[in-house]
Amino acid sequence: MRSLRGQLLVAAPLLTDPNFHRTVILVGEHGEVGAMGVVLNRPSNVTVNDAVTALAGITRDDELVHVGGPVQTDAVVVLADFVEPERSAGVVFGTVGFVPGEIDDPDDLGELREARVYVGYAGWGPGQLENELDEHAWIVAEATRDDVFATETEHLWSRVLRRLGGTYAVLALLPDDPRLN
Repeated sequence: MRSLRGQLLVAAPLLTDPNFHRTVILVGEHGEVGAMGVVLNRPSNVTVNDAVTALAGITRDDELVHVGGPVQTDAVVVLADFVEPERSAGVVFGTVGFVPGEIDDPDDLGELREARVYVGYAGWGPGQLENELDEHAWIVAEATRDDVFATETEHLWSRVLRRLGGTYAVLALLPDDPRLN
């Protein structure tokens, strides 16, 4: 299977796992050893300034920490839109990449157009994501910078599905719990 690095995984409407219900995940790594990504549409109610003061200088003052997934919820993952992507710890797509884990001086990152802080991440072992794709648990979509740094994340799931068009645009109209329709 081709690598899905830099792609979005959009939870299929019937994916009922509460960790992933109506999530949109940016895949950061995908290969033979498995995959990892961060949930883009689960902001917490805690600001970066309050939770991770060491990173406060690279985000907006009111930026919220996002819940990146259920794996290692004490781990911090930072995505940024780099003016100089070669300063990232790994480009995911375009100029969006990971901020290095150890930052002695934020100036070493160069200019960042935007940054977002996540606690935890989503992870899959070898072949696990491929199996979930075969089971139609995820819909794959092209990622954009606007997806990664969306301000109205509560609408991201339906917005990406509408962008895909056709049957996916119809899925975007489903109520949160189709049984209550």
